[in-house]
Amino acid sequence: MTGPWPDEPEIAAFQRRCDAFYPPDAVAAPIERQREWYDALCREFDAPRPPGLAVEDSRRGGVATRLYRPASVAAPATILYLHGGGFVVGSLASHDAICAEIAAETQAELVAVDYRLSPEHRHPAAADDALAVLRALLAEGRRVVVAGDSAGGTLAAGLALRARDLRLGPVVGQALIYPGLGGDLVSGSYAEMAEAPGLSSADVRYYRELQGAAEDDALAYPLRAADLAGLPPAYVTAARFDPLRDDGRLYAARLAAAGIDVAFREEPQMVHAWLRARHTSPGAKAGFAALCAGIAMLARR
Repeated sequence: MTGPWPDEPEIAAFQRRCDAFYPPDAVAAPIERQREWYDALCREFDAPRPPGLAVEDSRRGGVATRLYRPASVAAPATILYLHGGGFVVGSLASHDAICAEIAAETQAELVAVDYRLSPEHRHPAAADDALAVLRALLAEGRRVVVAGDSAGGTLAAGLALRARDLRLGPVVGQALIYPGLGGDLVSGSYAEMAEAPGLSSADVRYYRELQGAAEDDALAYPLRAADLAGLPPAYVTAARFDPLRDDGRLYAARLAAAGIDVAFREEPQMVHAWLRARHTSPGAKAGFAALCAGIAMLARR
């Protein structure tokens, strides 16, 4: 990597491994090729599920889901997890190990959502799938923490807004992991990190165009919501070397200003998608431990 990028050697090595599977210009390729590259990348960083974890595939609200149940469940809330991938790539398989480890570390049940992808299913299809699963979990009598990484963080933040506006019930927390929340694409971290490793500002623009949301749609761009009052407590984490960094910073600040209990953590050596480096990078390992502790706190309120 060149430029003002991380000096942790392990995260630099992680990015080189990623680039070998998922080239920096991947968004120029056909969608199916992008999905093949992403699936191969995810398999490269796959890990065994923690022991004692029960896993069950089913449908909730008509949407495919995967439930992870740790051997010991200490948290009264269920985590609803939405995977990243720019709304274009990703699946239950791509984030299986991540979801399994979060469930084990937090001692909470976790339900991962296999939402519809763009461009075949444009906004609000993914958001509607997330809402359908949330409604089903609430109908089961569950308290819910909504969570997600990258595009999944976008969906989780939008889902928290929607649940508030629809008065759906006990959504007790939101965990947003390097989320894209609708920043302006030309200033702040979008300018400073325009050519960051793993995700460029041009990539973000591309994914937004495929998502197909109106510019003033707060469900797709939660930073554009007029009012954040009444939202559940939040854990927000951003990566220093990521064009999406300031989205997390700004949203956490706005939540705090609205009187919401929010914990914000910025990973000083991390790039976008650092969750996959949690077993090889000291910085990512520390960030993942902090994330799981933050989610556990939300789930045990």
